[in-house]
Amino acid sequence: MKSKSWVLTLVIFVVILIVGMVVAYPMLKTQKTLKVYQPSDVNPKLVDKNLQGVKENHTVGNFSLTNQLGNEVTQNDFENKIYVADFFFATCPSICPIMSQNISELQKEFKDRPEVMFLSHSVTPQIDSVEALLEYGELYGANPERWMLTTGDKKHIYNLARKSYFAVLDEGDGGKQDFIHTENFILVDTKKRLRGFYDGTSESDMERLSEEIEILLEEEFGES
Repeated sequence: MKSKSWVLTLVIFVVILIVGMVVAYPMLKTQKTLKVYQPSDVNPKLVDKNLQGVKENHTVGNFSLTNQLGNEVTQNDFENKIYVADFFFATCPSICPIMSQNISELQKEFKDRPEVMFLSHSVTPQIDSVEALLEYGELYGANPERWMLTTGDKKHIYNLARKSYFAVLDEGDGGKQDFIHTENFILVDTKKRLRGFYDGTSESDMERLSEEIEILLEEEFGES
């Protein structure tokens, strides 16, 4: 009798434990969300003086660029997409190859998630022709439908870097002598909001970016 009583007590305890875990888990689980960055959250040296202190409603400005296939690229190509933006040039011998290889790895990692795209802006558009971008993209296995390498008007691109993405110091006017060079990757959500900044040459930052893309997929689309 004592043995049966002990077994019954154990069974009841296990049942109570399982039920308690099932009930408590949803309350204990906290879904991590990413910060929405506003100009006021960013180093003031990176922010246009007219935007410093702005605490809400910042989004990436509209753009019109040309990709490695010679096609126009606008915000419409990123509708209902999240994307990683960066700035590079095809003849860069230093940080750009590392950054591009890291994007290539991310493209492979998220190849089955068409909601994830990549947008690379040339900072030497006068040199990086459509043909040069296509050759560069092929070197890193860029899928033009998912990873767009773009050229366009220099002032337009530099304005995006400084006033939309806050990727570089807010100095210069996009003129002939102006030149920007940054390792920053910027994560953008479906509402064109900034959700993260990363060093595109850092292994640890690339791991963080991968994790935060997953988090943003869960936030935006309900699953990762």
